[in-house]
Amino acid sequence: MARVLIVGAGPTGSLCAALLRRELPQRPLRIVLWDKARGAGGRMTTSRSPHNPRCTADLGAQYITLRPAYAQKHQSFYEDLLAHGVLKSLTAPVEGMMMEEGSHNFVTPQGISSIVKHYLTESGADVFYEHHVTQIYLRGGKWEVCKKTGSPEQFDIVVLTIPVPQILQLQGDIVNIIKESQKQQLESVSYSSRYALGLFYEAGTWIDVPWAAQYITNNPCIRFISIDNKKRNIESSEFGPSVVVHTSVPFGIAHLEWDKEKVQPIILDHLENIMPGLPKPTSIKCQKWRYSQVTKAIPSYPGQMTLHIKPLLVCGGDGFTHSNFDGCIDSAICIVEALKTNL
Repeated sequence: MARVLIVGAGPTGSLCAALLRRELPQRPLRIVLWDKARGAGGRMTTSRSPHNPRCTADLGAQYITLRPAYAQKHQSFYEDLLAHGVLKSLTAPVEGMMMEEGSHNFVTPQGISSIVKHYLTESGADVFYEHHVTQIYLRGGKWEVCKKTGSPEQFDIVVLTIPVPQILQLQGDIVNIIKESQKQQLESVSYSSRYALGLFYEAGTWIDVPWAAQYITNNPCIRFISIDNKKRNIESSEFGPSVVVHTSVPFGIAHLEWDKEKVQPIILDHLENIMPGLPKPTSIKCQKWRYSQVTKAIPSYPGQMTLHIKPLLVCGGDGFTHSNFDGCIDSAICIVEALKTNL
């Protein structure tokens, strides 16, 4: 049985695993996913209050936008998620949202990471968290993959869906396997950076604003605020509300190397100016998104890049397409086609 390792349990990696299982049902594959984080999602992560796990906040992607260009091409993916209750239409008021004509926005009642969890469940993959890949070696026709803790493991196929700069940081034989022309392409990928705060409140707390989310244009720090449970239409007396704050990209870049403990109070000061009298939360989660969204993708490798054929080593993700859910779908499809061609 061929062992396939997918590195990165975000939208591209999880959908890649599901598509492999869906399109090769008779093929004896053991699909394994490793992620360095403590849970699924990648940049589609949902954080939980330490006081009440039902109080959640989406710290990464806020909603899913289906644009007209992808409405037909990816229709089956959206229908599947809608049929399983993973997605539902965004109906709550979002102030300052720019909408392309014909676009449709969706939210996730169980949090944005529920998309990733849906695909992981479908894949039947063995998923391991806190597995931080550091080195990849070629050993006797297989890939030996090392992680920060624990013993190396061998795989027949490796798929890398982590941000491109993290691919370039890997050590071992992969350094020499990546051709110079490929390295130049990978080095050309760029990302925006930002911070996110999740503020969690006690049950019964009331946040009195007329909107569920708002884009901010006149603040040097904050770009977006969401009353997250209100955005997802899941207000309940059994758990408190949550507020999500995203900083602007210029603020994120300017403070990228700061400690989160020093950045958090600056963001909270700006939040107080925008929303004076906001209740005191029971807990706060600060997230640094070093690789928030792709600002420049690889132009000549749509969807994926094959680094080695026998054994197969492929990389993909939104750095090879564009930085939204449809880009992740495109990349996952391209990765699976590359695997099917070479299996």
